[in-house]
Amino acid sequence: MDAGDTNLAPAGWLVQHLRSRSRSTKLWMLAGVDLLLLVLAAWLAFSVRLGDFFEPSVRVLGMMGVASGVSVAAFHRLGLYRPVIRFIGPALAGRVAQGMTVSALIWVLLGFMTQFAGYENVPRSMPLIFGVHGWVFLCASRYAARWLLWRPAASGTTLRKVLIYGAGGAGRQLAASLCLGRELRPVAFVDADSALAGCEVDGLRVHAPAELAKLVEVLEIDEVIVTTEAVPASRRREIVEEMERCSIRVRVLPALADIASGRHVVNLVRDVDIDDLLGRDPVTPDPALLAACITGKVVLVTGAGGSIGSEICRQVAALAPQRLVLLEASEHALYEIDRRLRQWEACDIVPVLGSVQNRALVESLLAEHNVETIYHTAAHKHVPLVQSNPLEGAANNVLGTLTVAEAAFEAGVGTFVLISSDKAVRPTSVMGATKRWAELIVQQVSALALERGAGQHFCAVRFGNVFGSNGSVVPLFKEQIARGGPVTVTHPEVTRYFMSIHEAVALVIQAGSLARSGEVFMIDMGEPVRIIDLARKMITLAGLTVRGDGHHHPEGALEIRCTGLRPGEKLFEELLIRTESTAATAHPKIMKIEDPAMPPDLLRHYLLRLTELIHARQQTAITRLLLTVAMWTPSEVDGPDRSEEPVMEGLA
Repeated sequence: MDAGDTNLAPAGWLVQHLRSRSRSTKLWMLAGVDLLLLVLAAWLAFSVRLGDFFEPSVRVLGMMGVASGVSVAAFHRLGLYRPVIRFIGPALAGRVAQGMTVSALIWVLLGFMTQFAGYENVPRSMPLIFGVHGWVFLCASRYAARWLLWRPAASGTTLRKVLIYGAGGAGRQLAASLCLGRELRPVAFVDADSALAGCEVDGLRVHAPAELAKLVEVLEIDEVIVTTEAVPASRRREIVEEMERCSIRVRVLPALADIASGRHVVNLVRDVDIDDLLGRDPVTPDPALLAACITGKVVLVTGAGGSIGSEICRQVAALAPQRLVLLEASEHALYEIDRRLRQWEACDIVPVLGSVQNRALVESLLAEHNVETIYHTAAHKHVPLVQSNPLEGAANNVLGTLTVAEAAFEAGVGTFVLISSDKAVRPTSVMGATKRWAELIVQQVSALALERGAGQHFCAVRFGNVFGSNGSVVPLFKEQIARGGPVTVTHPEVTRYFMSIHEAVALVIQAGSLARSGEVFMIDMGEPVRIIDLARKMITLAGLTVRGDGHHHPEGALEIRCTGLRPGEKLFEELLIRTESTAATAHPKIMKIEDPAMPPDLLRHYLLRLTELIHARQQTAITRLLLTVAMWTPSEVDGPDRSEEPVMEGLA
């Protein structure tokens, strides 16, 4: 017998043997135990009633056997053998009481029958005493079986101790669910309600939030689970930071309103995400702003298969448009978003495989479907890749935007929304420069629409990094932590703005409804975050330590390695150019940037020059021109001599 077998013998071996039996075998065994317990309860009832040790005659023994056998049959009819031992709860006591009531009535009937037959009489109080003892025996046997069969030693595992933050409905349901599992064991609640401090809820003591750090140490807590209904995002950030110092993993239980009916609560506990780390409380979207440009309209999303584009498609589809046209250059990405949207059957979906640089395709789409709203997300966004491929970045991000914006203007599209980036502000990268060019193009086309007076609205929405997007640093960190590190950061002082992709897209849609005349909108991204701090939080909240983190963990589990800034990468991202000012809008999270547009002839000249360089495949010259023009400010009033240059088709 090896060490593992030694740990099981003898009680452990018996438990494993019982657990390995079939369901039907276990039911027969349970019925047999009930039969013996009912006989024992009957004998004890006679002894208590007579006040002495009762020695039953053969006839009374026969009565005990018959009554117990009939009672077990009645228990089966009453469904007493349907519950699974592992999942029995307080409701079991009521069902056993029903069964014992029937069993006691059987003894009453036997008492009358023996009395009429002239045999030994059954005392009148005996059925009542029997019922009470039988109820205790049957309940105790089932709860004992649950404890014995599902205790940690039976499965050879050690339960991780869990502290639940929030003793409300979600917290109590979570505690009950965890008690049924074999991995986590709730040991206490923490709740901000002072009236609950010191009390017990479902057998667990409730403590005040001030005791959190002490409880983690005294109770040897392995994990803290926070219920969102009890803790606002701002407080969750404080809890995360406090637990980070204790190297304790923190997870979050979504609000009950977000849990689908019939799903097991414990399975929905998620890891801490970026909103919990940043302490952001998302603002509830304005339904009127969400629906204004979508409901009942034909909507086109370019770059529909990308991370931002696909989320826009999902939210647009949920707002009941008349038709949703998906334009995507990647066949696989288009297939995936089309497949997912069709599962909803929310609206008419039209997938189109093609590039925004194909003017004929874009114009035919707008004319054929009478598109009323465009969300232009198609762009190459990965900074290092675009930096090393400036020609394709300029062709797609700049000329592609020009193509779609001009086609929208000519087709009379009502609303055009460009997805821009904080990297467009004083850019040092090709990608950021192309986004600034795109903003200038949208401003110019908007000016033309305003002159025509057709009621068309063009705008750009500028925001920072979104959690969950392709190339986001957070999924990269999760992957690196999962494989044991190292976690790579480009520079210890790099900071970035972050927002959840769902919230960012909802704000983009609402910003489009606020557009009037070429505005550049800026989304409130909260406070910037140091990337190295984010990496450190994610490591410690995974229950690990950072190697060499000060003097605390010289032999920590994971290393944070600085790899150096990549070409075109900035230490700090900005949301405003020096010459810009902001104005409030109808939405508290959306601000309007007062950004002067570039003179039309100057922009036309630069676009012509960029087109020539792209055709000539002059990569270095393209990079230089992109960055130079992207730094333009209103003080630049004199442009180059353009007297002999041809007039550009479009924007003319």
